[in-house]
Amino acid sequence: MTQEFQNELGKVHISKEVIANIAGLAAMECYGLVGMASKKIQDGLAELLGRENLSRGVAVNSEGDKLVIDLYVIVEYGTNITEVANNIIDKVAFTMKNILGLQVSKINVYVQGVRIGETN
Repeated sequence: MTQEFQNELGKVHISKEVIANIAGLAAMECYGLVGMASKKIQDGLAELLGRENLSRGVAVNSEGDKLVIDLYVIVEYGTNITEVANNIIDKVAFTMKNILGLQVSKINVYVQGVRIGETN
């Protein structure tokens, strides 16, 4: 599926995979975020995804002409989880608006785990 935009010059189609990658990259810039997690938790363990798989930790859905973005993350131990989640929401919304020109109606952050220290 793609997100479609039209102006007087023509149409632009942006795949949901591209939107998910950009949202994942924006989220990774936030302090306190160790990484993106897989959407599915197996046996109570969240899988930390590498930079090449960021879109696996992001779900993009459409509600009319607006987007709903779900981010599955792992945060660093000792950080304020609410503050980290709010920073992620603000950064992703700002990035979607400024880079892609997209309006996002909702950004949901699902904390899948907590890690001690940042892993590279």
